[in-house]
Amino acid sequence: MASVVPLKEKKLLDVKLGELTSWILMRDFTPKGIAGAFQRGYYRYYNKYVNVKKGGVAGISMVLAAYVVFNYFRCYKELKHERLRKYH
Repeated sequence: MASVVPLKEKKLLDVKLGELTSWILMRDFTPKGIAGAFQRGYYRYYNKYVNVKKGGVAGISMVLAAYVVFNYFRCYKELKHERLRKYH
């Protein structure tokens, strides 16, 4: 028999669409809870891609790609004005 996991302890991928709002409301949105979520995400990423026996450039390249995309979205307003400017 499968054991029933409480909604608060379920992972996001295991939550059904009808339970999503109540699952989000059960999350900890205090500064300590948010910092803990970032810390868990960092350790999960580090142990999966960086701290391995046969590592490659995948872990570092994903961080660099995310950095480039983030900066593009951050500077999009200025880049859009440059693109529309006519030089003649």
